[in-house]
Amino acid sequence: MPIVAQSTETTDWVSRFADEVIEESERRAPGKPVVVASGLSPSGPIHLGNLREVMTPHLVADEIRRRGHQVRHLISWDDYDRYRKVPEGIDGVDKSWAEHIGKPLTSVPAPAGSSYPNWAEHFKAAMVASLGELGVEFDGISQTAQYTAGVYRDQVLHAVAHRAEIDAILDQYRTKKAPAKQSQKPVDEAELEAAEGSGAASEDDGSSGAGSVGYFPYKPYCGNCEKDLTTVTAYDDDSTELTYSCTACGFSETVRLNEFNRGKLVWKVDWPMRWAYEGVIFEPSGVDHSSPGSSFQVGGQIVGIFGGEQPIGPMYAFVGITGMAKMSSSRGGVPTPADALKIMEPQLLRWLYARRRPNQSFKIAFDQEIQRLYDEWDKLDAKVADGSALPADVAAHSRAVRTAEGELPRTARALPYRTLASVADITAGHEDQALRILSELDPADPLTALDEARPRYDKAEAWINTYVPADQRTVVREQPDAELLKSLDEASQQSLRLLLDGLAENWSLDGLTHLVYGVPKVQAGFPADATPKDLPPEIKTAQRTFFALLYHLLVGRDTGPRLPTLLLAVGQERVRGLLGE
Repeated sequence: MPIVAQSTETTDWVSRFADEVIEESERRAPGKPVVVASGLSPSGPIHLGNLREVMTPHLVADEIRRRGHQVRHLISWDDYDRYRKVPEGIDGVDKSWAEHIGKPLTSVPAPAGSSYPNWAEHFKAAMVASLGELGVEFDGISQTAQYTAGVYRDQVLHAVAHRAEIDAILDQYRTKKAPAKQSQKPVDEAELEAAEGSGAASEDDGSSGAGSVGYFPYKPYCGNCEKDLTTVTAYDDDSTELTYSCTACGFSETVRLNEFNRGKLVWKVDWPMRWAYEGVIFEPSGVDHSSPGSSFQVGGQIVGIFGGEQPIGPMYAFVGITGMAKMSSSRGGVPTPADALKIMEPQLLRWLYARRRPNQSFKIAFDQEIQRLYDEWDKLDAKVADGSALPADVAAHSRAVRTAEGELPRTARALPYRTLASVADITAGHEDQALRILSELDPADPLTALDEARPRYDKAEAWINTYVPADQRTVVREQPDAELLKSLDEASQQSLRLLLDGLAENWSLDGLTHLVYGVPKVQAGFPADATPKDLPPEIKTAQRTFFALLYHLLVGRDTGPRLPTLLLAVGQERVRGLLGE
Protein backbone atom coordinates (compact mmCIF):
# COMPACT_ATOMS: atom_id res chain seq x y z
CA MET A 1 0.00 0.00 0.00
CA PRO A 2 1.57 3.36 -1.03
CA ILE A 3 2.35 5.81 1.74
CA VAL A 4 0.23 8.93 1.22
CA ALA A 5 1.66 11.94 2.99
CA GLN A 6 1.79 15.62 2.25
CA SER A 7 5.26 17.14 2.30
CA THR A 8 5.82 19.58 5.12
CA GLU A 9 9.52 20.33 4.55
CA THR A 10 9.84 23.39 2.34
CA THR A 11 13.67 23.41 2.48
CA ASP A 12 13.89 19.95 0.92
CA TRP A 13 14.86 20.20 -2.78
CA VAL A 14 12.82 17.10 -3.64
CA SER A 15 9.63 18.56 -2.20
CA ARG A 16 10.13 21.85 -4.03
CA PHE A 17 10.50 20.09 -7.37
CA ALA A 18 7.51 17.86 -6.61
CA ASP A 19 5.36 20.96 -5.98
CA GLU A 20 6.46 22.47 -9.28
CA VAL A 21 6.06 19.26 -11.29
CA ILE A 22 2.56 18.54 -9.95
CA GLU A 23 1.44 22.08 -10.79
CA GLU A 24 2.96 21.90 -14.28
CA SER A 25 1.47 18.47 -14.96
CA GLU A 26 -2.00 19.70 -14.00
CA ARG A 27 -1.56 22.59 -16.43
CA ARG A 28 -0.25 20.50 -19.34
CA ALA A 29 -2.05 17.18 -18.87
CA PRO A 30 -4.81 17.42 -16.27
CA GLY A 31 -6.08 14.08 -15.02
CA LYS A 32 -3.17 12.10 -16.49
CA PRO A 33 -0.24 10.47 -14.68
CA VAL A 34 2.75 12.72 -14.07
CA VAL A 35 5.59 11.76 -16.43
CA VAL A 36 9.23 12.09 -15.40
CA ALA A 37 12.07 10.74 -17.49
CA SER A 38 15.69 9.62 -17.58
CA GLY A 39 17.88 8.52 -20.46
CA LEU A 40 20.73 6.03 -20.26
CA SER A 41 23.10 4.83 -22.96
CA PRO A 42 24.32 1.23 -22.47
CA SER A 43 27.47 1.98 -24.45
CA GLY A 44 29.54 0.46 -21.66
CA PRO A 45 29.35 0.13 -17.88
CA ILE A 46 26.63 2.49 -16.64
CA HIS A 47 28.46 4.34 -13.90
CA LEU A 48 27.63 6.23 -10.71
CA GLY A 49 27.57 9.55 -12.57
CA ASN A 50 24.81 8.17 -14.81
CA LEU A 51 22.93 7.11 -11.68
CA ARG A 52 22.21 10.77 -10.88
CA GLU A 53 20.29 10.91 -14.16
CA VAL A 54 17.97 8.30 -12.62
CA MET A 55 17.99 9.15 -8.91
CA THR A 56 17.03 12.80 -9.39
CA PRO A 57 13.70 12.07 -11.14
CA HIS A 58 13.19 8.94 -9.03
CA LEU A 59 13.26 10.93 -5.79
CA VAL A 60 10.87 13.52 -7.22
CA ALA A 61 8.56 10.82 -8.64
CA ASP A 62 8.57 8.99 -5.32
CA GLU A 63 7.61 12.14 -3.43
CA ILE A 64 4.73 12.67 -5.86
CA ARG A 65 3.61 9.07 -5.28
CA ARG A 66 3.75 9.62 -1.52
CA ARG A 67 1.23 12.39 -2.04
CA GLY A 68 -1.17 9.99 -3.74
CA HIS A 69 -0.60 10.97 -7.39
CA GLN A 70 0.01 8.55 -10.26
CA VAL A 71 3.49 8.84 -11.75
CA ARG A 72 5.39 7.23 -14.62
CA HIS A 73 9.16 7.29 -14.41
CA LEU A 74 10.40 6.49 -17.90
CA ILE A 75 13.93 5.30 -18.51
CA SER A 76 14.75 5.50 -22.19
CA TRP A 77 17.50 3.04 -23.00
CA ASP A 78 19.43 4.67 -25.83
CA ASP A 79 20.34 1.25 -27.19
CA TYR A 80 19.80 2.34 -30.80
CA ASP A 81 22.70 4.79 -30.54
CA ARG A 82 25.83 4.03 -32.54
CA TYR A 83 28.68 2.06 -31.05
CA ARG A 84 31.33 4.79 -30.90
CA LYS A 85 34.49 3.07 -29.73
CA VAL A 86 35.84 0.00 -27.99
CA PRO A 87 35.95 0.67 -24.24
CA GLU A 88 39.12 -0.17 -22.38
CA GLY A 89 39.38 -2.45 -19.39
CA ILE A 90 36.31 -4.62 -20.01
CA ASP A 91 36.74 -8.36 -19.67
CA GLY A 92 35.87 -10.31 -22.81
CA VAL A 93 36.43 -7.34 -25.13
CA ASP A 94 39.41 -6.86 -27.42
CA LYS A 95 40.38 -4.76 -30.44
CA SER A 96 38.29 -6.95 -32.75
CA TRP A 97 35.17 -5.17 -31.50
CA ALA A 98 36.33 -2.13 -33.51
CA GLU A 99 34.77 -3.73 -36.59
CA HIS A 100 31.37 -2.96 -35.07
CA ILE A 101 31.91 0.80 -34.66
CA GLY A 102 28.98 2.59 -36.26
CA LYS A 103 26.42 -0.15 -35.65
CA PRO A 104 23.49 0.20 -33.22
CA LEU A 105 24.46 -0.95 -29.73
CA THR A 106 21.90 -3.75 -30.02
CA SER A 107 23.70 -5.08 -33.12
CA VAL A 108 27.08 -5.35 -31.38
CA PRO A 109 27.99 -8.71 -29.79
CA ALA A 110 28.09 -8.81 -26.01
CA PRO A 111 31.51 -9.25 -24.35
CA ALA A 112 32.85 -12.78 -24.63
CA GLY A 113 31.35 -15.06 -22.01
CA SER A 114 28.23 -12.95 -21.53
CA SER A 115 24.84 -14.66 -21.41
CA TYR A 116 23.13 -11.63 -23.00
CA PRO A 117 22.25 -11.39 -26.71
CA ASN A 118 24.05 -8.13 -27.46
CA TRP A 119 26.20 -5.32 -26.11
CA ALA A 120 23.32 -3.12 -24.93
CA GLU A 121 21.49 -5.88 -23.07
CA HIS A 122 24.69 -6.93 -21.32
CA PHE A 123 25.28 -3.49 -19.80
CA LYS A 124 21.59 -2.77 -19.24
CA ALA A 125 21.18 -5.88 -17.10
CA ALA A 126 23.58 -4.81 -14.35
CA MET A 127 21.89 -1.41 -14.09
CA VAL A 128 18.41 -2.91 -13.94
CA ALA A 129 19.50 -5.19 -11.09
CA SER A 130 21.03 -2.27 -9.19
CA LEU A 131 17.93 -0.11 -9.63
CA GLY A 132 15.86 -2.96 -8.22
CA GLU A 133 18.10 -3.14 -5.15
CA LEU A 134 17.82 0.64 -4.76
CA GLY A 135 14.02 0.53 -4.85
CA VAL A 136 13.73 2.52 -8.10
CA GLU A 137 10.42 1.88 -9.87
CA PHE A 138 10.48 2.68 -13.60
CA ASP A 139 9.12 1.89 -17.05
CA GLY A 140 11.95 0.96 -19.41
CA ILE A 141 11.74 1.93 -23.08
CA SER A 142 14.13 0.42 -25.62
CA GLN A 143 14.78 2.91 -28.39
CA THR A 144 15.76 0.02 -30.67
CA ALA A 145 12.31 -1.45 -30.15
CA GLN A 146 10.60 1.91 -30.66
CA TYR A 147 12.38 2.77 -33.89
CA THR A 148 12.46 -0.67 -35.49
CA ALA A 149 8.76 -1.21 -34.78
CA GLY A 150 7.88 2.08 -36.46
CA VAL A 151 6.49 3.63 -33.27
CA TYR A 152 8.06 7.00 -34.13
CA ARG A 153 7.31 6.86 -37.86
CA ASP A 154 4.95 9.83 -37.85
CA GLN A 155 7.42 11.83 -35.77
CA VAL A 156 10.26 10.99 -38.17
CA LEU A 157 8.22 12.07 -41.16
CA HIS A 158 7.18 15.23 -39.33
CA ALA A 159 10.80 16.10 -38.52
CA VAL A 160 11.90 15.53 -42.11
CA ALA A 161 9.01 17.64 -43.42
CA HIS A 162 10.06 20.46 -41.05
CA ARG A 163 13.79 20.06 -41.56
CA ALA A 164 14.23 23.64 -42.73
CA GLU A 165 12.76 24.96 -39.45
CA ILE A 166 14.95 22.60 -37.41
CA ASP A 167 18.00 23.61 -39.42
CA ALA A 168 17.27 27.30 -38.80
CA ILE A 169 17.15 26.67 -35.03
CA LEU A 170 20.40 24.70 -35.08
CA ASP A 171 22.06 27.30 -37.26
CA GLN A 172 21.71 29.87 -34.47
CA TYR A 173 24.28 27.91 -32.49
CA ARG A 174 26.64 26.45 -35.08
CA THR A 175 28.96 29.45 -35.11
CA LYS A 176 29.00 29.92 -31.34
CA LYS A 177 32.13 28.92 -29.47
CA ALA A 178 31.99 26.43 -26.67
CA PRO A 179 32.47 27.96 -23.21
CA ALA A 180 35.92 27.94 -21.63
CA LYS A 181 36.93 24.89 -19.62
CA GLN A 182 34.16 22.82 -21.19
CA SER A 183 36.51 19.84 -21.24
CA GLN A 184 36.46 19.82 -17.46
CA LYS A 185 32.78 19.02 -17.39
CA PRO A 186 31.39 15.50 -17.53
CA VAL A 187 30.30 15.04 -21.12
CA ASP A 188 27.02 13.38 -21.92
CA GLU A 189 27.38 10.31 -24.13
CA ALA A 190 24.91 11.66 -26.65
CA GLU A 191 26.85 14.92 -26.92
CA LEU A 192 29.91 12.88 -27.86
CA GLU A 193 28.11 11.23 -30.74
CA ALA A 194 29.19 14.15 -32.92
CA ALA A 195 32.74 14.29 -31.75
CA GLU A 196 34.35 10.97 -32.56
CA GLY A 197 34.59 8.66 -35.51
CA SER A 198 33.95 9.07 -39.18
CA GLY A 199 30.38 10.00 -39.90
CA ALA A 200 29.52 10.55 -36.26
CA ALA A 201 29.17 14.30 -36.62
CA SER A 202 25.78 13.87 -38.21
CA GLU A 203 24.53 12.15 -35.05
CA ASP A 204 24.68 15.48 -33.25
CA ASP A 205 22.44 17.65 -35.39
CA GLY A 206 22.44 16.19 -38.90
CA SER A 207 24.46 19.03 -40.40
CA SER A 208 27.29 16.86 -41.74
CA GLY A 209 27.27 14.14 -44.35
CA ALA A 210 23.92 15.25 -45.72
CA GLY A 211 24.93 15.06 -49.38
CA SER A 212 22.92 16.94 -51.98
CA VAL A 213 19.75 17.15 -49.88
CA GLY A 214 21.24 19.70 -47.48
CA TYR A 215 20.39 19.41 -43.79
CA PHE A 216 18.67 16.12 -42.94
CA PRO A 217 17.59 15.19 -39.38
CA TYR A 218 17.39 11.43 -39.92
CA LYS A 219 20.23 8.91 -40.12
CA PRO A 220 19.74 5.51 -41.81
CA TYR A 221 21.67 2.46 -40.69
CA CYS A 222 23.17 0.69 -43.71
CA GLY A 223 21.16 -2.27 -45.01
CA ASN A 224 24.36 -4.17 -45.74
CA CYS A 225 26.89 -3.49 -42.95
CA GLU A 226 24.42 -2.02 -40.38
CA LYS A 227 26.65 1.02 -39.77
CA ASP A 228 25.49 4.62 -39.65
CA LEU A 229 28.31 5.86 -41.91
CA THR A 230 25.67 6.82 -44.43
CA THR A 231 24.90 9.89 -46.48
CA VAL A 232 21.40 10.81 -47.64
CA THR A 233 21.81 11.71 -51.31
CA ALA A 234 18.19 12.24 -52.35
CA TYR A 235 14.77 12.68 -50.76
CA ASP A 236 11.34 13.26 -52.27
CA ASP A 237 8.86 14.89 -49.88
CA ASP A 238 5.78 13.68 -51.76
CA SER A 239 6.65 9.99 -52.06
CA THR A 240 9.07 9.94 -49.06
CA GLU A 241 11.58 8.12 -51.27
CA LEU A 242 15.00 8.37 -49.67
CA THR A 243 18.30 7.36 -51.23
CA TYR A 244 21.42 6.89 -49.17
CA SER A 245 24.92 5.55 -49.69
CA CYS A 246 27.28 4.00 -47.16
CA THR A 247 30.86 5.21 -46.98
CA ALA A 248 31.88 2.11 -45.02
CA CYS A 249 30.93 -0.62 -47.51
CA GLY A 250 29.76 1.28 -50.64
CA PHE A 251 26.20 -0.04 -50.40
CA SER A 252 23.41 2.19 -51.68
CA GLU A 253 19.64 1.82 -51.79
CA THR A 254 16.41 3.75 -52.19
CA VAL A 255 13.65 3.22 -49.63
CA ARG A 256 10.32 4.80 -48.70
CA LEU A 257 10.74 6.57 -45.38
CA ASN A 258 7.06 6.00 -44.57
CA GLU A 259 7.83 2.26 -44.52
CA PHE A 260 11.47 2.27 -43.41
CA ASN A 261 12.40 1.49 -39.79
CA ARG A 262 16.20 1.04 -39.89
CA GLY A 263 17.40 4.44 -38.77
CA LYS A 264 16.82 7.16 -36.20
CA LEU A 265 16.49 10.89 -35.76
CA VAL A 266 19.74 12.65 -34.95
CA TRP A 267 20.21 13.25 -31.24
CA LYS A 268 19.30 16.93 -31.02
CA VAL A 269 16.01 16.18 -32.73
CA ASP A 270 15.41 12.77 -31.20
CA TRP A 271 15.40 14.00 -27.59
CA PRO A 272 12.80 16.81 -27.97
CA MET A 273 10.70 14.49 -30.15
CA ARG A 274 10.52 12.07 -27.22
CA TRP A 275 9.60 14.86 -24.79
CA ALA A 276 6.59 15.66 -26.92
CA TYR A 277 5.69 12.03 -27.69
CA GLU A 278 5.79 10.91 -24.03
CA GLY A 279 4.51 14.15 -22.50
CA VAL A 280 7.53 14.46 -20.22
CA ILE A 281 7.08 17.02 -17.44
CA PHE A 282 10.36 16.56 -15.58
CA GLU A 283 13.78 15.43 -16.79
CA PRO A 284 17.19 16.52 -15.46
CA SER A 285 20.25 17.07 -17.62
CA GLY A 286 23.99 17.07 -17.06
CA VAL A 287 26.01 20.26 -16.68
CA ASP A 288 27.32 19.80 -20.22
CA HIS A 289 23.85 20.84 -21.41
CA SER A 290 24.38 24.36 -20.07
CA SER A 291 26.59 25.31 -23.01
CA PRO A 292 25.23 27.22 -26.01
CA GLY A 293 23.98 24.83 -28.64
CA SER A 294 23.74 21.90 -26.24
CA SER A 295 21.00 19.37 -26.80
CA PHE A 296 18.86 20.48 -23.83
CA GLN A 297 18.95 24.16 -24.82
CA VAL A 298 18.36 23.52 -28.50
CA GLY A 299 15.75 20.90 -27.69
CA GLY A 300 13.77 23.53 -25.83
CA GLN A 301 13.15 25.23 -29.18
CA ILE A 302 12.83 22.13 -31.38
CA VAL A 303 10.23 20.51 -29.11
CA GLY A 304 7.70 23.09 -30.24
CA ILE A 305 7.90 21.73 -33.79
CA PHE A 306 6.49 18.48 -32.40
CA GLY A 307 3.76 20.30 -30.47
CA GLY A 308 5.35 19.78 -27.07
CA GLU A 309 7.02 21.74 -24.29
CA GLN A 310 10.43 21.42 -22.74
CA PRO A 311 10.39 19.57 -19.42
CA ILE A 312 11.22 21.17 -16.12
CA GLY A 313 14.62 19.93 -15.20
CA PRO A 314 17.60 20.92 -13.10
CA MET A 315 21.10 20.58 -14.42
CA TYR A 316 22.84 18.09 -12.20
CA ALA A 317 26.47 18.37 -11.17
CA PHE A 318 29.35 15.97 -11.34
CA VAL A 319 29.50 12.83 -9.18
CA GLY A 320 33.07 11.92 -8.42
CA ILE A 321 34.84 8.94 -6.92
CA THR A 322 37.46 9.40 -4.24
CA GLY A 323 40.84 9.18 -5.96
CA MET A 324 39.47 8.77 -9.48
CA ALA A 325 39.11 11.09 -12.45
CA LYS A 326 35.97 12.01 -14.34
CA MET A 327 33.79 9.08 -15.38
CA SER A 328 32.70 8.09 -18.87
CA SER A 329 30.60 5.05 -19.67
CA SER A 330 32.50 4.47 -22.91
CA ARG A 331 35.59 3.68 -20.84
CA GLY A 332 36.02 0.61 -18.71
CA GLY A 333 37.19 0.55 -15.13
CA VAL A 334 34.71 3.12 -13.78
CA PRO A 335 32.67 2.25 -10.68
CA THR A 336 29.06 1.32 -11.33
CA PRO A 337 26.07 1.22 -8.97
CA ALA A 338 26.64 -2.54 -8.71
CA ASP A 339 30.21 -1.88 -7.53
CA ALA A 340 28.95 0.57 -4.90
CA LEU A 341 26.21 -1.79 -3.71
CA LYS A 342 28.78 -4.50 -3.05
CA ILE A 343 30.32 -2.35 -0.32
CA MET A 344 27.43 -0.17 0.88
CA GLU A 345 23.79 -0.70 1.74
CA PRO A 346 21.18 0.77 -0.62
CA GLN A 347 20.07 3.25 2.05
CA LEU A 348 23.52 4.85 2.20
CA LEU A 349 23.81 5.14 -1.57
CA ARG A 350 20.30 6.63 -1.85
CA TRP A 351 21.18 9.11 0.91
CA LEU A 352 24.24 10.37 -0.94
CA TYR A 353 22.02 11.40 -3.87
CA ALA A 354 19.10 12.62 -1.75
CA ARG A 355 20.98 14.89 0.64
CA ARG A 356 22.62 17.07 -2.04
CA ARG A 357 20.73 19.36 -4.39
CA PRO A 358 21.18 18.28 -8.03
CA ASN A 359 23.47 21.24 -8.77
CA GLN A 360 25.83 20.25 -5.94
CA SER A 361 28.65 17.90 -6.81
CA PHE A 362 29.71 15.18 -4.40
CA LYS A 363 32.02 12.19 -4.21
CA ILE A 364 31.36 8.54 -3.50
CA ALA A 365 34.05 6.87 -1.42
CA PHE A 366 35.64 3.56 -2.23
CA ASP A 367 38.58 4.20 0.10
CA GLN A 368 38.83 4.72 3.87
CA GLU A 369 36.38 7.63 3.59
CA ILE A 370 33.53 5.12 3.39
CA GLN A 371 33.98 4.48 7.11
CA ARG A 372 33.46 8.15 7.91
CA LEU A 373 30.39 8.26 5.67
CA TYR A 374 28.90 5.32 7.53
CA ASP A 375 29.64 6.99 10.88
CA GLU A 376 27.83 10.10 9.63
CA TRP A 377 24.90 8.01 8.42
CA ASP A 378 24.60 6.16 11.73
CA LYS A 379 24.65 9.43 13.67
CA LEU A 380 21.84 10.75 11.48
CA ASP A 381 19.90 7.52 11.97
CA ALA A 382 20.18 7.96 15.75
CA LYS A 383 19.15 11.62 15.59
CA VAL A 384 16.10 10.79 13.50
CA ALA A 385 15.16 8.10 16.02
CA ASP A 386 15.39 10.43 19.02
CA GLY A 387 13.79 13.40 17.24
CA SER A 388 16.84 15.70 17.30
CA ALA A 389 17.58 15.77 13.54
CA LEU A 390 16.99 18.90 11.47
CA PRO A 391 13.90 18.81 9.20
CA ALA A 392 15.90 18.74 5.94
CA ASP A 393 18.02 15.88 7.30
CA VAL A 394 14.88 14.00 8.33
CA ALA A 395 13.55 14.38 4.78
CA ALA A 396 16.78 13.09 3.21
CA HIS A 397 16.85 10.19 5.66
CA SER A 398 13.25 9.28 4.87
CA ARG A 399 13.99 9.25 1.14
CA ALA A 400 16.99 7.01 1.78
CA VAL A 401 15.31 4.34 3.90
CA ARG A 402 11.93 4.05 2.17
CA THR A 403 9.99 4.66 -1.02
CA ALA A 404 6.27 5.23 -1.46
CA GLU A 405 5.88 1.45 -1.43
CA GLY A 406 7.49 1.00 1.98
CA GLU A 407 10.84 0.56 3.72
CA LEU A 408 13.85 -0.95 2.02
CA PRO A 409 15.28 -4.09 3.68
CA ARG A 410 17.88 -3.16 6.26
CA THR A 411 20.43 -4.72 8.61
CA ALA A 412 18.80 -5.86 11.86
CA ARG A 413 21.79 -4.91 14.04
CA ALA A 414 23.49 -1.94 12.41
CA LEU A 415 26.90 -2.29 14.06
CA PRO A 416 29.49 0.36 13.12
CA TYR A 417 30.82 -0.24 9.61
CA ARG A 418 34.41 0.43 10.66
CA THR A 419 34.08 -2.20 13.40
CA LEU A 420 32.68 -4.75 10.97
CA ALA A 421 35.44 -3.95 8.49
CA SER A 422 38.09 -4.43 11.17
CA VAL A 423 36.57 -7.75 12.21
CA ALA A 424 36.36 -8.92 8.60
CA ASP A 425 39.96 -7.84 8.07
CA ILE A 426 41.30 -9.65 11.12
CA THR A 427 39.28 -12.85 10.74
CA ALA A 428 39.96 -13.22 6.99
CA GLY A 429 36.75 -15.07 6.16
CA HIS A 430 36.40 -17.20 9.31
CA GLU A 431 32.76 -16.59 10.20
CA ASP A 432 32.93 -18.41 13.54
CA GLN A 433 35.71 -16.09 14.68
CA ALA A 434 33.80 -13.06 13.38
CA LEU A 435 30.72 -14.09 15.35
CA ARG A 436 32.79 -14.64 18.51
CA ILE A 437 34.23 -11.14 18.29
CA LEU A 438 30.96 -9.45 17.42
CA SER A 439 29.13 -11.27 20.22
CA GLU A 440 31.60 -9.77 22.72
CA LEU A 441 31.10 -6.18 21.60
CA ASP A 442 28.13 -5.72 23.93
CA PRO A 443 27.92 -8.44 26.57
CA ALA A 444 24.56 -7.06 27.76
CA ASP A 445 23.02 -7.62 24.32
CA PRO A 446 25.24 -10.10 22.48
CA LEU A 447 24.94 -10.84 18.79
CA THR A 448 23.67 -14.41 18.50
CA ALA A 449 24.06 -14.99 14.75
CA LEU A 450 26.12 -13.30 12.04
CA ASP A 451 22.96 -12.91 9.96
CA GLU A 452 21.81 -10.24 12.43
CA ALA A 453 24.68 -8.05 11.20
CA ARG A 454 23.96 -8.73 7.54
CA PRO A 455 23.98 -7.39 4.89
CA ARG A 456 26.18 -4.66 6.41
CA TYR A 457 28.80 -7.18 7.52
CA ASP A 458 29.02 -8.61 3.99
CA LYS A 459 29.40 -5.10 2.54
CA ALA A 460 32.22 -4.30 4.95
CA GLU A 461 33.92 -7.61 4.20
CA ALA A 462 33.66 -6.95 0.45
CA TRP A 463 35.22 -3.51 0.94
CA ILE A 464 38.13 -4.99 2.89
CA ASN A 465 38.72 -7.72 0.32
CA THR A 466 38.34 -5.49 -2.74
CA TYR A 467 39.56 -1.98 -1.94
CA VAL A 468 42.05 -2.24 0.93
CA PRO A 469 45.58 -2.87 -0.43
CA ALA A 470 47.30 -6.03 0.73
CA ASP A 471 50.01 -4.08 2.52
CA GLN A 472 47.32 -2.36 4.61
CA ARG A 473 45.60 -5.56 5.68
CA THR A 474 45.95 -6.64 9.30
CA VAL A 475 48.06 -9.69 10.11
CA VAL A 476 48.32 -10.51 13.81
CA ARG A 477 51.74 -11.69 14.99
CA GLU A 478 52.19 -15.40 15.48
CA GLN A 479 54.85 -14.94 18.17
CA PRO A 480 55.67 -12.12 20.67
CA ASP A 481 58.25 -9.55 19.60
CA ALA A 482 60.73 -10.62 22.25
CA GLU A 483 63.36 -8.08 21.22
CA LEU A 484 60.94 -5.16 21.49
CA LEU A 485 59.53 -6.38 24.80
CA LYS A 486 63.05 -6.70 26.22
CA SER A 487 63.97 -3.16 25.16
CA LEU A 488 60.99 -1.44 26.86
CA ASP A 489 61.67 1.13 29.57
CA GLU A 490 59.94 1.01 32.93
CA ALA A 491 57.12 3.38 31.92
CA SER A 492 56.25 1.31 28.84
CA GLN A 493 56.30 -1.87 30.87
CA GLN A 494 53.99 -0.28 33.42
CA SER A 495 51.54 0.77 30.69
CA LEU A 496 51.32 -2.81 29.43
CA ARG A 497 50.77 -4.10 32.97
CA LEU A 498 47.93 -1.63 33.57
CA LEU A 499 46.29 -2.79 30.33
CA LEU A 500 46.69 -6.49 31.10
CA ASP A 501 45.38 -6.05 34.64
CA GLY A 502 42.20 -4.47 33.30
CA LEU A 503 41.50 -6.81 30.38
CA ALA A 504 39.20 -9.30 32.08
CA GLU A 505 36.81 -6.83 33.70
CA ASN A 506 36.73 -4.57 30.62
CA TRP A 507 36.29 -7.21 27.93
CA SER A 508 33.72 -5.44 25.74
CA LEU A 509 33.97 -2.78 23.06
CA ASP A 510 33.07 0.06 25.42
CA GLY A 511 35.14 -1.36 28.27
CA LEU A 512 38.27 -1.78 26.18
CA THR A 513 37.82 1.70 24.70
CA HIS A 514 37.73 3.13 28.21
CA LEU A 515 40.74 1.00 29.20
CA VAL A 516 43.15 1.78 26.33
CA TYR A 517 42.45 5.51 26.50
CA GLY A 518 42.63 5.45 30.30
CA VAL A 519 46.04 3.80 30.76
CA PRO A 520 48.11 6.94 29.83
CA LYS A 521 45.82 9.07 32.01
CA VAL A 522 46.35 6.84 35.05
CA GLN A 523 50.10 6.76 34.44
CA ALA A 524 50.11 10.56 34.49
CA GLY A 525 48.19 10.67 37.77
CA PHE A 526 44.73 11.43 36.41
CA PRO A 527 41.50 9.42 36.77
CA ALA A 528 40.87 7.02 33.88
CA ASP A 529 37.57 8.75 33.12
CA ALA A 530 39.00 12.28 33.05
CA THR A 531 37.71 14.23 30.05
CA PRO A 532 40.06 15.92 27.52
CA LYS A 533 39.23 19.38 28.88
CA ASP A 534 40.60 18.34 32.26
CA LEU A 535 43.86 17.01 30.83
CA PRO A 536 47.08 18.65 29.62
CA PRO A 537 47.95 18.31 25.90
CA GLU A 538 50.78 15.93 26.77
CA ILE A 539 48.24 13.19 27.48
CA LYS A 540 47.30 12.97 23.79
CA THR A 541 50.97 12.50 22.93
CA ALA A 542 51.27 9.80 25.56
CA GLN A 543 48.16 8.05 24.19
CA ARG A 544 49.54 8.05 20.64
CA THR A 545 52.84 6.60 21.89
CA PHE A 546 51.02 3.88 23.85
CA PHE A 547 48.80 3.00 20.90
CA ALA A 548 51.82 2.73 18.57
CA LEU A 549 53.48 0.36 21.04
CA LEU A 550 50.40 -1.87 21.14
CA TYR A 551 50.14 -1.94 17.34
CA HIS A 552 53.81 -2.94 17.04
CA LEU A 553 53.41 -5.72 19.58
CA LEU A 554 50.15 -7.02 18.07
CA VAL A 555 50.47 -6.49 14.29
CA GLY A 556 54.01 -5.30 13.70
CA ARG A 557 53.30 -1.79 12.44
CA ASP A 558 52.44 1.72 13.65
CA THR A 559 48.73 1.62 12.92
CA GLY A 560 45.84 -0.78 12.39
CA PRO A 561 42.17 -1.28 13.18
CA ARG A 562 40.75 0.50 16.23
CA LEU A 563 42.53 -1.01 19.22
CA PRO A 564 39.41 -2.11 21.15
CA THR A 565 38.21 -4.03 18.08
CA LEU A 566 41.68 -5.43 17.48
CA LEU A 567 41.99 -6.64 21.09
CA LEU A 568 38.60 -8.36 20.91
CA ALA A 569 39.58 -9.96 17.62
CA VAL A 570 42.89 -11.29 18.91
CA GLY A 571 41.29 -12.68 22.08
CA GLN A 572 42.35 -12.33 25.71
CA GLU A 573 44.72 -15.30 25.86
CA ARG A 574 46.59 -14.35 22.70
CA VAL A 575 46.73 -10.67 23.67
CA ARG A 576 48.35 -11.61 26.98
CA GLY A 577 50.91 -13.75 25.21
CA LEU A 578 51.82 -11.09 22.63
CA LEU A 579 52.12 -8.40 25.31
CA GLY A 580 54.60 -10.49 27.26
CA GLU A 581 52.55 -11.88 30.13
